[in-house]
Amino acid sequence: MAKIYYEKDAKLEVVMDKTIAIIGYGNQGRSQALNMRDSGCKNVIIGSIRDESWTAANEDGFPVYPIAEASSKADIIFMLLPDEVAPEIYTKEIEPNLHEGAAVNFASGYNVTFGHIVPRADLDVIMVAPRMIGRGVRELFENGTGFPAYVVAHKDATGNAMEIALGLAKAIGSTKCGAIEASFAEETYLDLMSEQATWPLIMNVMNEAFNLLIEKGHSPEAILYELYMSKEPMFMMEKMADVGLFKQLPMHSRTSQYGQMSRFGKVDTAPIRKFLEEQYENIKSGRFAEEWDGVMKDDLKEFNALREKSFALPICVAEAEVKAKLGGK
Repeated sequence: MAKIYYEKDAKLEVVMDKTIAIIGYGNQGRSQALNMRDSGCKNVIIGSIRDESWTAANEDGFPVYPIAEASSKADIIFMLLPDEVAPEIYTKEIEPNLHEGAAVNFASGYNVTFGHIVPRADLDVIMVAPRMIGRGVRELFENGTGFPAYVVAHKDATGNAMEIALGLAKAIGSTKCGAIEASFAEETYLDLMSEQATWPLIMNVMNEAFNLLIEKGHSPEAILYELYMSKEPMFMMEKMADVGLFKQLPMHSRTSQYGQMSRFGKVDTAPIRKFLEEQYENIKSGRFAEEWDGVMKDDLKEFNALREKSFALPICVAEAEVKAKLGGK
């Protein structure tokens, strides 16, 4: 079982007086910066290019600097850039300006796991990775409940890396709920498995169910609202998180409960397991990282072709028509 850290395990004073530079003032960057300031961190600064994020950070009252300058001022730096652009910016603008003993905090293990970023030996390398979207990071901090996060001390150059990681986890609000100790590789593998295995399976089930029910003569309006457009599955998943995957079933009718439980064991899981195994090995071996690198180097041609193909599927066409008819957005 993983070790979980709570409020009593973390000390804000470890990070309170440090200069903390947020690189990437998007949804996560803004929420985490505001949370740390509200927790009492005195020197939160933003590193950005001159775009709308620079303006937003200024309007929120944070000092804003070019990325290289913010890096030179930082004791702790938050890497909140997209995975695909982070390695070049880190290599050219961030690491050359970091002082010895600075801490580099990643929100994703991807680039470190696959060797796209290899921080210097004299730096603490940590990860505080919220398992929550940016808006939720802010809202759950403000209402006092907090949110879970992974917390990692990957490289401990100063002897204080874990203390710093826990201090940051407390400052952004995750130790109220529980900060889970993990590794960079574990965060990466689990995250990519959700994206490349779990969700593709779910999306395929929805798509196949739609196609079958259209063939059986049902209307696209009724099918789509039954499958997901009513947002009923969203509430079901919320209850799964609250009480459990199966323990939320008593909130359904007995007919629904019986149907779900009796058919659960009738699914042939062998091909599902095979697909999951294949994707896990593809991730762990680094083959996916190589594949994605190739796609990016080819100006995202395959990425754009896949998106165009996906958006042209009958289910996507039907969604647009149904929303137009029923006043959806």
